[in-house]
Amino acid sequence: MESDLVLSTFLVAWLAAAVRLAGPLLLSALGEIFAERSGILNVGIEGTMLIGAVASYLVALQTGSPVMGLLAAMLAGLAASLFLAWMYVSVQANQVVVGIIFNILALGLASYFYRLFMGGVSGPQKIVMFEPIAIPFLSEIPLLGPILFRHTVFLYAVMLLVPVAGFVLYRTKLGLRLRAVGENPRAASTAGISVSAMRYVGVLISGAAAGAAGSYLILAQVGLFRETIIAGQGFIALAIVIFGRWNPYKAALAALVFGAADALQLSLQLFQVGLPPQLLLALPYLLTVIAMSGLLGKANQPDALMMPYRRE
Repeated sequence: MESDLVLSTFLVAWLAAAVRLAGPLLLSALGEIFAERSGILNVGIEGTMLIGAVASYLVALQTGSPVMGLLAAMLAGLAASLFLAWMYVSVQANQVVVGIIFNILALGLASYFYRLFMGGVSGPQKIVMFEPIAIPFLSEIPLLGPILFRHTVFLYAVMLLVPVAGFVLYRTKLGLRLRAVGENPRAASTAGISVSAMRYVGVLISGAAAGAAGSYLILAQVGLFRETIIAGQGFIALAIVIFGRWNPYKAALAALVFGAADALQLSLQLFQVGLPPQLLLALPYLLTVIAMSGLLGKANQPDALMMPYRRE
C-alpha cells in the first residue's frame, strides 16, 4: 500500500514537472515551425531566447510586473529576429552560420546589459513571477488535476497556442502562403505572393515566440537571470520541430516527451535511484540527437527549406 502511494506521488510529480518544463520548448518550437514552413531555418532562436530572458528579467525587476516583462521579451525577440530576417532573406547569408554567430553575439549582449543595469546591486534580485493557478473543479480530479490544471496562466496560454497555430497554418490565407513559399517559392511568386515578405513574417513570428519562451524561464520557473539559463533549449526546440514533423499538434507531443525526459532526471535525483547524475542530465540532449539523426524515420521537411530565393 505504501509503495503504491510512493509510486503515484512520483508519477504525479514527474508528469506535472514534464508539462511545466515542456512550456518554453513548445513555445519556441511553435514559432520555429512558422519560420521553417516559410523556408528559413532560424538557428538563432537559442540567442533570441537568451535576449528575451534578460529583457524580461530587467523589465520585471524595474516594474514589478511579469506581464510587462513578457511584453519586453517579445519586443526584444522581434528586434532580434528583424536583424536575423534581414540576414537570412535580404542578404541571403548562410542560415546556419548566421544563426550560430548570432547566438554567440546574443550571449555577449545579454551579459553586457545585465551587468550594465545590475552593476551596482549586490547579489541576485528575485522578481515577481506568474503564480500557479488551480482551475476550479478540474484541479481536484485525482491524478489528472495536479498534472494538468495547477500551472501558471502563462503555461495555459502556451497550450492554447497549439490549436491557434494549427488553425493559422492550415485554415488561413496567411498559413497557405507561408507553406507555399516554403515548398515552392518560384511558383508562389508567380501566383503573386511576396516570398521575401512571407519569410520575414515567419522569422518574426519565430523571434517573438522565442523571446517569450526565454521569458517563461524567468517569469514562470526560476525568477532569476543567469547567462546559462537557456542551456541549449533553443537547439532542443529545433529538434522538436523535426520530431513533430513541422506540425503544431505533433510538436506539442514531442515537447511533452522532451519535457518528460528533463523532468525524469530531476525526479530520479530526488529519489536517489543511484544512477549517475550526468547520465540523467544527458537524457533531453540524447533525445535531441536521436530526433535530428533520422533514426526515427525520414522527415519530409519543406522542400525549399534553407534555399535562398531572389526574384528574377
